[in-house]
Amino acid sequence: MSDFQLVCPCLFGLEGPLGDELRRMGAGHVSPQNGRVAFDGSAEMIARANLCSRYGERVQILMGVFPAHSFEELFQGVRGLPWERWIGRKDAFPVKGSCLDSQLASVPDCQAIVKKAVVERLRAKYSVAWFEETGAPRQIQFLLLKDSASLMIDTSGVGLHKRGYRANAAEAPIRETLAAAMAYFSRVRHDANFIDPLCGSGTIPIEAALLARNIAPGRSRGFAAENWDAPEKSVWKRERERARSLEMRDAAFSAHGYDIDPAAVSLTAENAAKAGVSDCVRAEVRDVADFRAEGEYGCVICNPPYGERLLDLRSAEGLYRTMGRVFQPRRGWSYAVITPDEMFEACFGRKAAHRRKLYNGMIRCQYYMFFHEAAREAQGQDIC
Repeated sequence: MSDFQLVCPCLFGLEGPLGDELRRMGAGHVSPQNGRVAFDGSAEMIARANLCSRYGERVQILMGVFPAHSFEELFQGVRGLPWERWIGRKDAFPVKGSCLDSQLASVPDCQAIVKKAVVERLRAKYSVAWFEETGAPRQIQFLLLKDSASLMIDTSGVGLHKRGYRANAAEAPIRETLAAAMAYFSRVRHDANFIDPLCGSGTIPIEAALLARNIAPGRSRGFAAENWDAPEKSVWKRERERARSLEMRDAAFSAHGYDIDPAAVSLTAENAAKAGVSDCVRAEVRDVADFRAEGEYGCVICNPPYGERLLDLRSAEGLYRTMGRVFQPRRGWSYAVITPDEMFEACFGRKAAHRRKLYNGMIRCQYYMFFHEAAREAQGQDIC
């Protein structure tokens, strides 16, 4: 069933993984765009995408898109949208948004106009002069991009990258959605021998474990739309049961996180327990210089500290040389590193087999992937 449109914003570079997972969820007319993916909507899909999306930042109802070269065009366009379908007489409807490369550059002015237009629409529909706004909030969001206005209602509340297991984190942690995408790009298998030799607070091995076991990342948290009249509570209950039925708790996946900081190792263990994967994610104190590729196969992914983050440039590049020395090419093994340093390959000592442009927050990075020559023929197959 699909009777409206939804949209999931995402970090730049994750449109592909997000589109793929939405198709697997059963979404129709999936359309990846810059920084977001649009798709057909239903009550079930609102709940399913919130619970199960690994790569999206939130799930929004796309109310409409229209040209807005002037404040009058913005007002009339917003007033013409069916807000009464989602906002009741007593519901709160705060407004926030952003303006990029638009003639309408003032966010506060646009915010006020959108609010006024929604009020005018609802006042005419409900025949009331005043709105109490005491009910569950329907957060209205607008995006003015190159004189085109997109209007949305957020269904997620807290961003989807906040899974609920990482109340505590090491310094400069990687975002959960990006960590999950790195595991996706590295084709982490259900029986992977996974290693993060610079694990910090454990985000990467935890997200790899959730992916490998097909555990819904949002299963332990709540969402804004759960407090709405629609989707009904029964829809959320069915979708949570569906997500649990798809878990692969008996998968042979195992992960090890290593770090030289005992506090980071303790955080990894604590967060793995909160995420429900402590039985397959282990952490211990170990220097990356002591890394050894043990076993027939393995998948290594890491987010090393670097100049813009924690280490000065010279120290970061020394770390890259160490990684190049210990991450030796070996059949059955793959290595992947995310960093913004364009000199990484020169310091590492080898060219990557593949690389992808990704963003760690606002920092533009490259995701460097290395694997044995024999794996080059395994296109479209799991390689680790």
